[in-house]
Amino acid sequence: MSIEVHHVVEGEGRPLVLLNSLGTNLAMWDDQAGPLAQRLRLIRYDQRGHGASPVPDGPYSMADLGGDLIALLDRLDIERVSLCGLSLGGMTAMWVASEIPDRIERLVLCCTSALLGPASDWQQRARTVRGLGVQAIADAVLTLWFTPAFLERRPPAVDRLDAMLRATPAEGYAGCCAAIAATDLRDDLSSIIAPTLAIAGADDPATPPAKLQEIADGVKDGRLLIVSHAAHLANAERPEAINRAVIEHLEQS
Repeated sequence: MSIEVHHVVEGEGRPLVLLNSLGTNLAMWDDQAGPLAQRLRLIRYDQRGHGASPVPDGPYSMADLGGDLIALLDRLDIERVSLCGLSLGGMTAMWVASEIPDRIERLVLCCTSALLGPASDWQQRARTVRGLGVQAIADAVLTLWFTPAFLERRPPAVDRLDAMLRATPAEGYAGCCAAIAATDLRDDLSSIIAPTLAIAGADDPATPPAKLQEIADGVKDGRLLIVSHAAHLANAERPEAINRAVIEHLEQS
């Protein structure tokens, strides 16, 4: 059953929804919000279990996460929309685009994968977080999110996203780990007809470029962009490059 997720709407024009990653909230897109809202009707929301959205008991499924987004589109009377998701947000976007292909105009899939296994790793992470809280895995997660050079410089984005991760409810984080563990979208890629830009961080250890190439090859109309000097949260580490790529993709006729 879908839930009513927390969301914000900014700007005017063709609608674009931004989907957050595991362990973040809609503020992960702060570096994108200004430039994108100048050109589009921008909708950001917190996936269930994250930010200001409700935290139902887990485990969750990808159908739960995708259903929440479809319900949000219906509440906002948006019939046709573009989606941009990162990591878990990208998986959710792929699920939605394969379920309601006629309602999706364009897709941007950042640092994500159609299969983010092995499932046992995500099940173990969920158990750890339920037992010890998100802080038990936070330091390790940061080494996936950012390149070593970016972490060493420790710009404000690192502290902001670190705090965001540690504030994520344990049940929400663990519930979404279960959704990732149970999801294999590889056979669904051929159902995605929206022109798709797959963006990989060149230095991403969690979803390396080969994962994004698989997506670009599997959808009807896909292409790959590799962003240098970026790990998993490429939108925070290389915001200008991501903003430019998203705008260019969405403004193609």
